[in-house]
Amino acid sequence: MEWDGKGLRRPVRDTRPDPAAFARTCPFSPQARDEDAIAAERFPAAPVVDGRIGRFETAYVGHVEEGGFRLNGSSGGLVSWVAAELLRTGAIDGVAHVVPAQGPDGAFFRYRISRSAGQIAEGGKSRYFPVDLAGILREIREVPGRYAIVGVPCFIKAVNLLRAEDPVIAERVTHLLGLFCGHMKSARFVDSFAWQLDVPPQEVHAVEYRRKDAGRPANWYTAQLRLRDGSERSRDWWHLADGDWGAGFFQAPACNWCDDVMAETADISFGDAWVEPYSSDGRGTNVAIVRSPELRDLVATGLSEGRLALEAVDADFIANTQAAGLRQRREGLAYRLTWRHRGIRPRKRVAPGAGELGWRRRLVYRTRAGISRWSHRMAWAARATGMPFLYVGWARASLATYQGLIYHRGRIGRLFDRVEGVTGRGASPD
Repeated sequence: MEWDGKGLRRPVRDTRPDPAAFARTCPFSPQARDEDAIAAERFPAAPVVDGRIGRFETAYVGHVEEGGFRLNGSSGGLVSWVAAELLRTGAIDGVAHVVPAQGPDGAFFRYRISRSAGQIAEGGKSRYFPVDLAGILREIREVPGRYAIVGVPCFIKAVNLLRAEDPVIAERVTHLLGLFCGHMKSARFVDSFAWQLDVPPQEVHAVEYRRKDAGRPANWYTAQLRLRDGSERSRDWWHLADGDWGAGFFQAPACNWCDDVMAETADISFGDAWVEPYSSDGRGTNVAIVRSPELRDLVATGLSEGRLALEAVDADFIANTQAAGLRQRREGLAYRLTWRHRGIRPRKRVAPGAGELGWRRRLVYRTRAGISRWSHRMAWAARATGMPFLYVGWARASLATYQGLIYHRGRIGRLFDRVEGVTGRGASPD
C-alpha cells in the first residue's frame, strides 16, 4: 500500500503467487463474495436477519459503567471494553486497532497490535484518517497467536475474504470488531483543519477529530490540533468550511459504492447513538449489534455484573440512529449505480434505479459526489500553489450550495424552494 495524490492509501502491487486472489479479497471487487453471503456463512443461526443492519443475536444502546472506558472513548467506550475483555479472558493474545503515530510518511495514525489494557486505551476515540492493514497482516502471519481486528466495514469484509484464501490468517484472526461508517476521509482533511486554523500543515504534530466535552451534546464535534511547539488550536466543526459530514468533503471514492453501514460481517458492531436523548449526552453513548453467540455471552456477562449500562433495542432503533447513512448507501447508491461508469462496474446488493426520487433529491446525490471529487482536486491545487484560500473559498461556496439544497438554508435555499414550488417534489431528509 502507498499514498496517492489524494492523500489516500492504495494497493500498488501484489506479490502473491496467485494474483487473481486480489480480485477475490478486495472488498469492492465484483468477484468478491458480498456481505450477505459472508454473514450467512458466519452467523447461520442468527435469530434476526434485517436488510438494513444484517444478521444479529442482540442489540443494545448504552455505555461502559466501569473504569475510564467511557471517558477515554469518543462515544460510550464499548469498543475498547470488548477488546480489553477479550484480552482479559484469554480469548485473544492481541488486538489490532488504530492508534496515534508519527511515522516517517507523515501519517498521524496507524494500525498496531496491543497486548495490554493500557495499550488498548491508547486506541480510544475516532480516527478519520487513512490507514491500511498490510503491515499488521504481515505481523500476524509472522507471530503466532489469536488476534482481534477492529475496523470499518470494508476492512472487516476484506479480512473475512482473506481468511477464506489464507489459512494462517483464518487460524489466527479469531474475532472481528466492526465500526459503523458513514465514509472515510483522506489525509487532506487534516490539512484543511490547519488552513482554517491559520496553521502551516507541516507544523501539526497530532490531531483529535472529536474532542469530548461532557457539558456539550455528543454531536457537537470539536477538532483539535496539537502543534510541534506544544500549543493547541481547536474549532467546532460547524464553523469549518467542510464541517458538514454528509456533504462528503475528502470522501474516498470507493465509499460511493459501499452498501454496508454497520459492519455486517463483524462479530460485533459499534456506532454512536445519534438519536435523542443520547445525542445530547456529551459523555457519549454507543449502539452495539452483537452478531456472534460468543460475543453475545461476553456482553451479557458484563451487563449482569453491572460493568455495562445497556438497554436492549430492536433493529428499527439501530437503523434510526444511522438513518442518513442508510439513505446514502441504499437510496443514494441505487441512484449512483444508474450513472455511466468507466472500467469495472460495481456489483452491489441494491439494484440500480432512481425510484421515486424527485429532481432535488437527485441533485443532492449529484452534489455530494461532486463535492467529494472536487475537494481532492482543490486541496491539491491549494497545496501545490501554497494558497489555502483556493480550497477554503471553494469549500465555503460548496457548503452553502449543499446546505441550501438539502436544508433550505440561505438565499440559495430560497432559490431552490421557489424552483421546487413550480416543479413539484424535491428533497427528502439528509
